[in-house]
Amino acid sequence: MPRRAAVATRWPFRPTARYGRNLAEALRTETVGGVIMLAATLIALAWANTPWARFYDDLRAYEISPSWLGLGHMDLQHWASSGLLAVFFFIAGLELREEITHGELRDPRDAALPVIAAVAGVATPALIFLAVSAGQAGAARGWAVPTATDIAFALAVLAVTFTRCPAPLRAFLLTLAVVDDLIAITIIAIFYTDGLSFLPLLASVLLIAVYGAVQAKGLRSPWIYAPLAVLAWYFMQRSGIHATVAGVALGMLTSSRETPDDLPTNAERADHVLRPFSAGFCVPVFAFLSAGVVLSGSALEAVFGDRVALGVIAGLVIGKFVGVFGGAWAAVRLGLATLGDELHWREIAGVAMLAGVGFTVSLLIGGLAYPDPSQFERVTTAVLIASLFASLAASLVFRHRVRQRARAEVSDDGG
Repeated sequence: MPRRAAVATRWPFRPTARYGRNLAEALRTETVGGVIMLAATLIALAWANTPWARFYDDLRAYEISPSWLGLGHMDLQHWASSGLLAVFFFIAGLELREEITHGELRDPRDAALPVIAAVAGVATPALIFLAVSAGQAGAARGWAVPTATDIAFALAVLAVTFTRCPAPLRAFLLTLAVVDDLIAITIIAIFYTDGLSFLPLLASVLLIAVYGAVQAKGLRSPWIYAPLAVLAWYFMQRSGIHATVAGVALGMLTSSRETPDDLPTNAERADHVLRPFSAGFCVPVFAFLSAGVVLSGSALEAVFGDRVALGVIAGLVIGKFVGVFGGAWAAVRLGLATLGDELHWREIAGVAMLAGVGFTVSLLIGGLAYPDPSQFERVTTAVLIASLFASLAASLVFRHRVRQRARAEVSDDGG
């Protein structure tokens, strides 16, 4: 047997290879990714509230910005939000492309319910935030903070608390969150861009267009796509537009066209490789570097005395529920969408509560809206409080639905 064939035969039985594959498969599930993100958040919170908090602050403020890159001052926190989250948004772009090609967004009639709910779930929290924070100087810049739903966290809560969740309900939440993220990234591109540089933006757009054209040709080598993606990210970052915009654009342009030989599509291959990296490293590192806030009595008192922070809490907890549930109800009532046979209003209400988990993108927008560290810390604390409350409220609804479904099944068996 040739040496290469022998190595390939032995490789699956090596413990490191087997454990590596098992870990990667685990990271492709929303539950594991959400748990790792939660663990990173708790570690950051614990560290920031110890006598060694100064080392945590020094770590996230550690600057890595070689002059030859031309990206200005970039500390670890900025690298996480601009670089690592670009991978997260690339995955979101892949999911959106998949939904448009093969999923809930393929049929406009089926897509109407989560899309309308997502749009209402963005507008309502923004309006509530503006109403609550009115009168505080500079508050209006953060109107988009409570508009986003965290995909990984929300799907993890759903998977843990609603066992045997109906597939249409999970699809509703996934489509809602993906459309929500698309709106959020559009908001970032339009409203949180300062000092636009035209030539780098043009270079990024051209590179993204070349990436899309090569994808359309059906070429499969990652050695073609990886340099194009990295350069598109680089020039987007230099243009002044947040580089996560490049991530979602590249994801949406990745081909999901079926191949004649039944090999995985480019989108499936990219998702297979990058999802574990995103869930196991990118998002947790971003959470770790962003969520470390002081939770002392005086700090919490400052949060509940700050209109911006109260606006974030009200927007995520109240605004998201009213927007998502109200948007879905209005869409069905007006005949714009239909409620499927396996969907029930109580479960839609649970998803509407869960939409208030605005962790990742809310923190990203909060950092862009409020560069002042003290204000951003209050906003971060508000996002954490709102996300915790939304998770608990949704969990109660879903656990109640689990018991109701179990009783119904027992009743049917008895009948």
